[in-house]
Amino acid sequence: MMRLNGRPFGFPELSGEPVPQGPYYCGVGAGRVMGRDIVEIHTEMCLEAGLHISGTNAEVMPGQWEFQIGPVDALLVSDELHVARWLLHRIAEDYDVVISLDAKPQKGDWNGAGCHTNFSTKAMRTNYKAIDDACKALGTRINEHVSNYGHDIESRLTGKHETAPYNKFTYGVSNRGASVRIPWQVARDQKGYAEDRRPNANMDPYIVTQLILETVCGKLKTVKTASKKSAKKKTKKK
Repeated sequence: MMRLNGRPFGFPELSGEPVPQGPYYCGVGAGRVMGRDIVEIHTEMCLEAGLHISGTNAEVMPGQWEFQIGPVDALLVSDELHVARWLLHRIAEDYDVVISLDAKPQKGDWNGAGCHTNFSTKAMRTNYKAIDDACKALGTRINEHVSNYGHDIESRLTGKHETAPYNKFTYGVSNRGASVRIPWQVARDQKGYAEDRRPNANMDPYIVTQLILETVCGKLKTVKTASKKSAKKKTKKK
């Protein structure tokens, strides 16, 4: 959230900065959380519109918020994210607040704005190996993904502020500094989903979901096809 003069909502109006990030994330209380009225009205409007909004939370920088859509399929989540964004812009307008989806709304020692994308396949929801395979598949197309994950992504994916460098790929359990994070409870349950932490807040959801589907499901399909060909060759030898 930004003021009309371009300063972040929650920063001093004209100059200076608030205390360093730390007390704002999932925070509560005056001086720590700014813009809750907008967020709560937005949540209500999303529910009234029939969107699958599943949560909100204050983020690391003051005036920075997150909302979650899903879990639903790739096309529906893309449609609903666009509608939810429009609602947020329209509601903020009544408060003279500008909604920014910029990768790095405030330069300096502040987190950027991402659109962390949780995804799963039927196999991932029942088999941990499928999650590991999906992460490895994403690591084979680093540039194809990052170059289509939102404008100015290099300013956000620096290796600092809970990001991995834009030109490298890592994944790990409960690792917020990785390109893809596997939640701790997923590792415990040995099934579930993974979180691609690279997309920007300004990403196009249709492109991001398409890329993930192509890379993860396409890779798995390729592996299966290769296995079938190998089996046929073995049969011929017999």
